[in-house]
Amino acid sequence: MKHLLSIEALGGAEIEALIDSGIRLKAERGRHAEQPLAGQVWAMIFTKSSTRTRVSFEVGVRELGGDVMFLSSNDMQLGRGEPIKDTARVLGRMVHGAIIRTFAQSDVDEFASYSGIPTINALTDEEHPCQILADLMTVKERLGGWEGRKIAFFGDGDCNVARSWAWAAVRLGFELAIAAPEAFQPRSEFLDRIGRPSNVVVTDDPKVAAGGAAVLYTDTWVSMGKEAEAAERLEVLAPYQINNDLATLAAPSHIVQHCLPAYRGKEISEAILEAHAEAIFQEAENRLHAQKAVLAALVRE
Repeated sequence: MKHLLSIEALGGAEIEALIDSGIRLKAERGRHAEQPLAGQVWAMIFTKSSTRTRVSFEVGVRELGGDVMFLSSNDMQLGRGEPIKDTARVLGRMVHGAIIRTFAQSDVDEFASYSGIPTINALTDEEHPCQILADLMTVKERLGGWEGRKIAFFGDGDCNVARSWAWAAVRLGFELAIAAPEAFQPRSEFLDRIGRPSNVVVTDDPKVAAGGAAVLYTDTWVSMGKEAEAAERLEVLAPYQINNDLATLAAPSHIVQHCLPAYRGKEISEAILEAHAEAIFQEAENRLHAQKAVLAALVRE
């Protein structure tokens, strides 16, 4: 693995190896026998702001022995029109790796192609691979794994997190149900790209998706850049809130996940979030450990 650009680009064995490594690194926190990033400086290039992504990567790089340089679009010539490929060629001669959180997937792909250094997709509009690795790690810790289990996603089924979940289902074989109104369902071309597998089901009925699910999952309905659509989104997606009525349909020992930030009373009820807070914030914590696994894997190449 030279880069982490998407879940799509990973094989099932690679995903499982990263999750197992994350669990091991979590258990060894504070007493790592190796410092694989020692002597390295990684650039964090963010055109989208973040809490969990920035903190988890900065801490993770440092815990593995490296140092980080945070660069927003205001700090770089990218914000003044310099092509991605030129920025990549410069940084590739100065830093040892790049962590990029931005809008276009093509920007991350182009940076990786021209920089010659390990590149991590920390979020694009297309995919959110680091989040899904942390989610799967949490599923393994709390439920023992995903084999034979159903994961249900509610809300905007055409968002980056839902797409990464779909690729994870394709690679690992678990059942994924995406519950969304027609206007927010995965695009036909995306379903064609993943091969329309029988284990990925799209429905407009949240009760069908919740039935027997081991994991109920949601994401914010108004992501960065979608603020102008907020009123419409909140109205159309309201029936897809994870609440007590929906949770009663899930498997008896189900967990609830949310990639945060959470907006109580919108995509998730206050009662459900608080009842499942331990799992949700364990999931947030696991961003640190899953990403450390990614960092360590990239420098081994």
